[in-house]
Amino acid sequence: MKELLQKLLSEESGQGMTEYALILALVSIAAIVALSPLGKKIKEIFENVTGSLDVSTE
Repeated sequence: MKELLQKLLSEESGQGMTEYALILALVSIAAIVALSPLGKKIKEIFENVTGSLDVSTE
C-alpha cells in the first residue's frame, strides 16, 4: 500500500495534460474576447448591405 501511495504521489503524467488544458482554456477565452467586437462590426456591415439592397417581393 505504501508503494502505491508513493507511486501516485511521484507520478506527473497527468500534470502535463492539465497544463495544456489550462493553456487551451486561456487561449480560447482570449480569442473570444478579441473577436467579440469584430463580430459586432461584421453584423453591422451585413445589416447595412441588406438594408441598402432594394428587395421587393411585389
